[in-house]
Amino acid sequence: MTHYDLIIIGSGPAGRAAAIQAGKLKRRVLVIDANERLGGVSVHTGTIPSKTLRETVLNLSGWRERSFYGRGYRAKEEISAEDLKARLHMTLDHEVDALEHQFNRNHVDTLMGRAVFTGPNAVRVTSDAGKVVSLTADKFLISTGTVTYRPDTIPFNGSTIVDSDEFLELARIPRSLIVVGAGVIGVEYASMFNALDVTVTLIEPRETFLDFIDSYTVAEFTHQVRDNGMSLRLGSAIEKVEDAGDHVEVSLENGRHVRAEMLLFAAGRMGATAGLGLDKVGLETDHRGRIEVDRKTYQTNVPHIYAAGDVIGHPSLASTSLQQGRVAACHALETPTLPESPWFPYGIYSVPEISTCGMSEEEIKERGIPYEVGIARFRETSRGHIMGLHAGMLKMLVSLKTRRLLGVQIVGEGATELIHIAQAVLNLKGTVDYFVENTFNYPTLAEAYRIAGLDAFNRMPIPEEYKVKKASKKKG
Repeated sequence: MTHYDLIIIGSGPAGRAAAIQAGKLKRRVLVIDANERLGGVSVHTGTIPSKTLRETVLNLSGWRERSFYGRGYRAKEEISAEDLKARLHMTLDHEVDALEHQFNRNHVDTLMGRAVFTGPNAVRVTSDAGKVVSLTADKFLISTGTVTYRPDTIPFNGSTIVDSDEFLELARIPRSLIVVGAGVIGVEYASMFNALDVTVTLIEPRETFLDFIDSYTVAEFTHQVRDNGMSLRLGSAIEKVEDAGDHVEVSLENGRHVRAEMLLFAAGRMGATAGLGLDKVGLETDHRGRIEVDRKTYQTNVPHIYAAGDVIGHPSLASTSLQQGRVAACHALETPTLPESPWFPYGIYSVPEISTCGMSEEEIKERGIPYEVGIARFRETSRGHIMGLHAGMLKMLVSLKTRRLLGVQIVGEGATELIHIAQAVLNLKGTVDYFVENTFNYPTLAEAYRIAGLDAFNRMPIPEEYKVKKASKKKG
């Protein structure tokens, strides 16, 4: 029976980072994946496909140039589903090739098949061809990611009523689309197809959505997508979904009715832990199949078993999963390492993009921190004029007591790239003065930091050293 120092189940971002880290530590490591190719959900149905699809949509539709050439402008007049998928498959091939090369270079073994625990330190792996292999290891990392949530009340048919995994294989671009669930996945797909001039209705049973984002920022985003033609139905749950053949009928509990050619159900995901045999090692999951871990080490309540990535729940980001996998591997292999930084960015690849880092205004109020706000509009920057941006905003939150940056929220073009400036200043405990005293390339969208910084700076009390000292009048 083959023995390893570390066996990793799942090759998504967390598994990938852990495997490469273990390889660099010259340990014997194996990655097991149930799919035909490496990469996990992130590469095949999640992060990479959706972001590739977004870029393809923006390029082919000419979205970024419409402010100059009119709303009817298109870079490609007739856009088909095959146009969207051509770039997608090419990108996925590159990602898998890069991952396989990284594993080979770091002497990481791989095995394709379904793993199930058979004992505290043993797993059995069954391939699609029926071949069975038994393996043992000192340590394990579960990084199996998530699967789509498919309630029995939704009549999925794989063509007009689909989940977010099936949506990537669409045979044609619908003229109208209903998206159920205004989470990150739902918002991303709804807004990108809206950019293709598809009539989109986004349904969310709660009165609000993206609640982990600053409410002012969400309001700005909502205004932009509504202005782009998207219809939002918030605050009413679905009563019934009917497959009517060539279209889908949706009845809401508030009595409203929505019809479209296709429905995408994107209301949540479940931890992909069913069938792992966790009961054989004394591990339990919550009602959504997620595993509880120590958030500093990613160790489960079974000391030699770790879990990382989306399978442990919030924040469920590919970026944080990469860090979690690295930290978990180092701890499992008893190697000291740098911890994760306290502030990390959220990125939502919608149209327009949303990205945040640090505290929201609501969090600051809850903590009772005196603060000031600085706002910059992209239309205030010369780069914004060059790019034809009529919308887009950067919001900066600053402590009145310490002058430290508390948080930044961005809505608009390049938000997910721009946010890293805020991340650096937050983690280095920088102040609003940084944005005022430093020079930014001109013209750039990053100049919005300086504008927002000055906006906050000019509202705040003047530091003692910068106050104008009036000469005292001499008597006599």
